[in-house]
Amino acid sequence: MNNTILEVHNLQFKRGNREILNIDHFALHERETIALIGPNGAGKSTLLQVMALLLKPTRGTVEFRGVPATPRNALAIRRRVAVVFQEPLLLNTTVYENVAAGLKLRGVPRKEIENRVSLWLERLGIAHLAGRRSHQLSGGEAQRVSLARAFALEPEVLFLDEPFSALDFPTRLSLLNKLDRLLKDTGIAAIFVTHDFSEVPYLTDRIAVLKDGRMVKTGTFEEIFKVKPRRENYITSLYRVFESDAAE
Repeated sequence: MNNTILEVHNLQFKRGNREILNIDHFALHERETIALIGPNGAGKSTLLQVMALLLKPTRGTVEFRGVPATPRNALAIRRRVAVVFQEPLLLNTTVYENVAAGLKLRGVPRKEIENRVSLWLERLGIAHLAGRRSHQLSGGEAQRVSLARAFALEPEVLFLDEPFSALDFPTRLSLLNKLDRLLKDTGIAAIFVTHDFSEVPYLTDRIAVLKDGRMVKTGTFEEIFKVKPRRENYITSLYRVFESDAAE
């Protein structure tokens, strides 16, 4: 049985005459978390936005459960995924209303909205902030609201675009551990873009390495870094990955 949720084929994305992405093939499977890593300007965030159907590729296809995305079905597919960005992008209203906003847009019944919002505020540890307005939140609190909003949608794929990069280390570590548990509990597949390689061991089943818009290597942590998934073992091996594998 095919357990592929998301797949891209012969993907190219250009801005003007500049090629940003050229990806032959990439696939995400059910219950899998993949980290997209690479140097600055490698195309990580652009690839995420193309796969989330926020950007239209210049060439190639994005398939969701075997069905190619088209202008006709793009909205329906986008409603089956959720995106969390580096900036929380919260509405100027209460925490409760921010988490409920996407559900209201999808026409979810009011009672179910109440149940889902309450559940995810509790699971993200922010139930006590339900009535607080977004501008009164700390950075960590705001990102917890953003995560609660995404999980409340019950997406099949969760896209995370450097969601913790602006946070201090203790807050980042706490949220990484929380996110890891939530992904395992829910079985939601995820694609996680990061430039902070210390985040990689916490979440990922597989890693995809991008350089100059091309996917130069994919594999498990040990396959990519040739070490066991401990931060003290792999920091120095990161640079060997980019230098040696990009030349293949």
